[in-house]
Amino acid sequence: MEKLKFGLVGYGKVAELHARAIAASGNSELVAVWGRDLEKREAFASKHSIKARSSIAEMVDKDKVEAVLVVTPHPTHKALAVEAAQAGCHVLVEKPMAMTVEECDAMIAASRNAGKRLGVISQRRWYPSAQRIRKAIDAGLLGKPALAQVTMLGWRDEAYYKSDPWRGTWAMEGGGVLVNQAPHQLDLLAWFMGPAKEIKAVWDNINHPYIEVDDSAVAAIRFANGGMGSVLVSNSQKPGIYAKVHIHGSSGVSAGVQTDGGAMFIAGMSGVLEPPYNDLWTIPGEESQLPVWRADDEAFFSTIDPTWYFFSLQIAEFCESVRAGRTPSVSGEDGREVVRIFEGIYRSDRRGE
Repeated sequence: MEKLKFGLVGYGKVAELHARAIAASGNSELVAVWGRDLEKREAFASKHSIKARSSIAEMVDKDKVEAVLVVTPHPTHKALAVEAAQAGCHVLVEKPMAMTVEECDAMIAASRNAGKRLGVISQRRWYPSAQRIRKAIDAGLLGKPALAQVTMLGWRDEAYYKSDPWRGTWAMEGGGVLVNQAPHQLDLLAWFMGPAKEIKAVWDNINHPYIEVDDSAVAAIRFANGGMGSVLVSNSQKPGIYAKVHIHGSSGVSAGVQTDGGAMFIAGMSGVLEPPYNDLWTIPGEESQLPVWRADDEAFFSTIDPTWYFFSLQIAEFCESVRAGRTPSVSGEDGREVVRIFEGIYRSDRRGE
């Protein structure tokens, strides 16, 4: 099957990882890049032996780009995704999908009207440990997913927030830990539990006086399936501890994954320190698998570059969905649900209801 021609929109830290992931996906190729800074896009293009173009439309016209991967700061996602869809491109956009549900709806509508596919980067779904939980839920081994816990404790220092001018402000970032660091865990939460129905939440800035936005948040969620969940996320805990998603079923058994350990990953600034692994598993007859799976996952982790490998799996699946004319595994609607959750947390705190 002919490889899907990709154009990158953006040339920053995470763009380098996506360039490697596209090359490794097996069914896509990177042919062009666009961004507003001529010097930076030319340098990126030269490094990766691709074309630097002055617009998305020019990538489509001159390089026959079929899909774009938007890797710019998320306040720009909505406008760029709409522009790409209108130019005739399928769109894969970095997390979070956008700053508001309203922006997500505009992106979904633009892709639907153009007859194009829209996906959102959520590569942790491809972790073997996360896949095991999804398969257990699908097989009915937990009964109904009834209770969920998300805990993400980490640290972001002042140098991190000063590394890009858009970080740490309501106007340019749209939020803090909820918008930038928590979306991966919130995506897994929604993937396992389904859409949220009601949220009661509070947030605060505990120890980051140099930013405007939240560094910590706590929420209680009622899901549409009747289940309940708790969310505790923070960038205020040094030096960076862990992120976990646990699901407890109506059958009385549980499954969990530690998605991140050691310290949180920062694209272009750090590596992935510890492999993700299942840290909780009480399904009858499978409890003894925990150490076996952990050894397998650690061994596999040592054979890959985890900073981009799971991107490549999602990109490959996105390309397959485009060629097959089906919705990608992580759709625009899935990305919208994550934004619904963090927007709901902010609204609950603001209104006190």
